[in-house]
Amino acid sequence: MCGKRHKRSFSRLEVVLIVFLVLMIAVTMALLVLHFLTQENSSSNGKLSYFDTAHHSSLPSGGLAGIEGGYRRRERRCKSHRLTAQKYFSHGVISASNYDDPLPTQKPSNGVSGGYLLGAGRADCTGPVAEIPLMGYANPDQVGSGLLTRLYSRAFIMAEPDSSKRVVFVSIDIGMVSQRLRLEVLKELKSKYGELYRQDNVILSGTHTHSGPGGYFQYTLFWITSKGLIKPSLDAIVKGIVKSIDIAHQNLKRGRLFINRGTVENSQINRSPYSYLQNPASEQSRYSSNTDKEMVMLKMVDENGHDLGLISWFAVHPVSMNNTNHLVNSDNVGYASLLFEQEKNKGMLPGEGSFVAAFASSNLGDVSPNTKGPFCVNTGESCDNPQSTCPMGGAAMCMAMGPGTDMFDSTRIIGQNIYSKAKELYANASQEITGPLSSAHQWVNMSDVQVELNATHTVKTCKPALGYSFAAGTIDGVGAFNFTQGSVEGDPFWDQIRDQLLGKPSNETKACHEPKPVLFSTGEMTWPHPWHPDIVDVQIATIGSLAIVAVPGEFTTMSGRRLREAVKLEFDSHGTAGMDVVIAGLCNVYTHYITTYEEYQVVQRYEAASTIYGPHTLSAYLQLYRGLARAIATNTVQDLPSGPEPPFFNITSFTLVPAVTSDRTPVNKTFGDVLQEVRQHYRVGEVAEVTFVSANPRNSAENMTEHNFLTVETYVNGSGKWQVVRNDASWDTRFYWTKGSFGQSNATIEWHIPNGTEPGIYRIRYFGHYKKILMAINPFEGISSTFEITSL
Repeated sequence: MCGKRHKRSFSRLEVVLIVFLVLMIAVTMALLVLHFLTQENSSSNGKLSYFDTAHHSSLPSGGLAGIEGGYRRRERRCKSHRLTAQKYFSHGVISASNYDDPLPTQKPSNGVSGGYLLGAGRADCTGPVAEIPLMGYANPDQVGSGLLTRLYSRAFIMAEPDSSKRVVFVSIDIGMVSQRLRLEVLKELKSKYGELYRQDNVILSGTHTHSGPGGYFQYTLFWITSKGLIKPSLDAIVKGIVKSIDIAHQNLKRGRLFINRGTVENSQINRSPYSYLQNPASEQSRYSSNTDKEMVMLKMVDENGHDLGLISWFAVHPVSMNNTNHLVNSDNVGYASLLFEQEKNKGMLPGEGSFVAAFASSNLGDVSPNTKGPFCVNTGESCDNPQSTCPMGGAAMCMAMGPGTDMFDSTRIIGQNIYSKAKELYANASQEITGPLSSAHQWVNMSDVQVELNATHTVKTCKPALGYSFAAGTIDGVGAFNFTQGSVEGDPFWDQIRDQLLGKPSNETKACHEPKPVLFSTGEMTWPHPWHPDIVDVQIATIGSLAIVAVPGEFTTMSGRRLREAVKLEFDSHGTAGMDVVIAGLCNVYTHYITTYEEYQVVQRYEAASTIYGPHTLSAYLQLYRGLARAIATNTVQDLPSGPEPPFFNITSFTLVPAVTSDRTPVNKTFGDVLQEVRQHYRVGEVAEVTFVSANPRNSAENMTEHNFLTVETYVNGSGKWQVVRNDASWDTRFYWTKGSFGQSNATIEWHIPNGTEPGIYRIRYFGHYKKILMAINPFEGISSTFEITSL
């Protein structure tokens, strides 16, 4: 029976692993105790605010009751609008079905004279590429040890010609945006620009690459998988985001926007089809596929028709690079960005040039790029079953792969598919977007939202909790200890371990989350800080007829369809028909997954087990986003309650990642010396490889130094000069760092020589930083011998 568990004995290996897990958790908690017992708190409750009272002058004191009272006072000032605080206020949120007759509508104008002010910017946000856990698979063994492609923040500013209103959309090559990251960015923007860029008009969206450094979260659950809060990682992302916005701001010029849409084929599958099939058959029949194959593309040109940039939204998980990968990279969507930017920035290296192409996330919750589907890695047979298990080896052996021969090839193929469709849509985009800009934002306590399902039934969301299937992982990245997807019952053995180490879930939480069997009651775990967020951002920005719905997590395919439809119908019913609604995923704060109510029931696969606010999470979001859409359509955004402000925990840095020790070299060697040389001759398609005496790459990140770890250079005949043709952001270069003993390490650089490479003389250069005891961080470099490339 689905999810049924039987008593079983444990192998010797499993017993050892269980003991190791218990010891690891105990050590982690002990270190947390030591850290927080010695830390000074700057406020009595351990929280800081990045938003001063002047910024929230309209937000009354007194918590939620104070907000309600403030809106009662405002009601008296806005009596002609027939708005009541009771209709607006429900546990700090807008109830989408609590309104009487709609307010007089204000339709967007048919056009904004002269288009918009547009700006695009890109900045590096890679951070440390070694010894830092990668964020996404929650695999403790997946620690960075090199670089495949750099990570970038890509920012786009759209402003009305008089600059009175503006919207900022930022797509970042990271796993997801954390609440800590967003608060840090908003603080920096406020210090630079005052009230110009705020929480209501700035959207931060993670691409969801699973190959970027972690360590930029403030909630305890994410500390466990990221080994704490890692300041160099957080600082690099904050700096990159703010710099990309700065560049976009400086580049603002008059321009025009065009929208286009098309179907991307052979690039995705639904990784939980058995969950999808639980949705009503009548609803499924409206769609031709169990994934959203449509790409929506926004094209930006200046008033002379010159290319500025693009934003593309398409639902696919960036998990072509699997959980055995240790090279920092932006995965398939990042590769699509690199292809498009190099196409438009002719003659430039990756990361250079003014044209910016973002391939942003959407409702990708149950969408995998591993198009060959799940197979048992030990036998080769299909494991496409409700539990994703194999006859031999169980769930741990069930993995999805494809379409390429390895993960690098699969990343290239999926990225190429996405890029090719975007290129086609960009070239043929003719539907212009015109009209005013608007944005609406609220903070919401998602642990306690009252949801009106209909006139007679009201339900509510739950305190955060994760189910048993969360520990099973997915076919894109399996979990540990042979947990299986589809678990609708708990396990006494694991329940007892959890109860002893972390505490027993309350009966209220267990009842609220039914039928999910609660593995971790994270909403009731508050030490040393809350394990999951309660306060969540909900946000919509409109640019003429385009509505960008910024969601704080991973909506499944059908959840996203329902959300788009609900927002569109809300706009339609208030006089703003014909809106194009796109979902921007993993925005502003991370809250795991959002499934439909039906997907949450019975099957309880990974996505449902990771829907942390319970079975009515989607209904709550539908209500909230309808409220935002209504406020924009009726020009009443100013009357939206801001909601409860999110916490900012007073922690600057806390990590279990060891500090960088002093670097050393072998006897009679210095940093940058070549240990293994290149060959003298190569052909196109071969791999040029060289190994250098290295130092810890974290020295570069912790020194906040922006530089390349490598370049490939060709000798220019007649000039006597070397020209850089590749850098460490290039797809065909790879930087591997190997840590040795006693502070020694090696760096191996590979150049996979691509088709089209010009015959000639080449060399590879390596750049790093070393640290000696009681000495500052110092730069060094190494140079390979020259080698010749000949044509086939």
